[in-house]
Amino acid sequence: MSLEIRSLEIRVAASTDADAACTVLRRSITECCNLDHKNDPAILDAWLGNKTPQMVANWFSSPTNFSLVALSEGLVVGVALLTGAGKLALCYLLPEARGQGVGKALLARMEEQACSWGVKALQLHSTATGQEFFARRGYVDAGKVRSPYGVETVFFWKQLDASAEAPDGSKRKRFCNCNPV
Repeated sequence: MSLEIRSLEIRVAASTDADAACTVLRRSITECCNLDHKNDPAILDAWLGNKTPQMVANWFSSPTNFSLVALSEGLVVGVALLTGAGKLALCYLLPEARGQGVGKALLARMEEQACSWGVKALQLHSTATGQEFFARRGYVDAGKVRSPYGVETVFFWKQLDASAEAPDGSKRKRFCNCNPV
């Protein structure tokens, strides 16, 4: 199936977007993340277990989350969610919307939101499928982490506050604010 993104609207997600956003999440995981789930039914069941319209609506309505949907000609083609703690918890696209700038637009808007909240560094757990996407956008690979649903993810972070300095006056290169021993 092919989808040409002719117009793109990024807007704050509403609970009424939950059904369409849930479809994006489930299709993206099932159809695009084969490298991660390897078509293992147990992993897929665990990963998709909380991807229900009701749960997505709850995520969208939480005052501690900032959620976006990307629309092309009225169709939800992407969804992203940022937590108040500065974690990008969701960034998924319909399979046919990949490679057309939708993910870049969602991520840029999430980075803007994080900055407006005063978040100094954005963090996320990427699938193997998304790893190259985030690396190309300046995210630093900080190692592997196994997800609760059995997929090995990559912990990524990106410094958002370019003026942040380490205690010794140098630009901070690590995610944490700890002093070197």
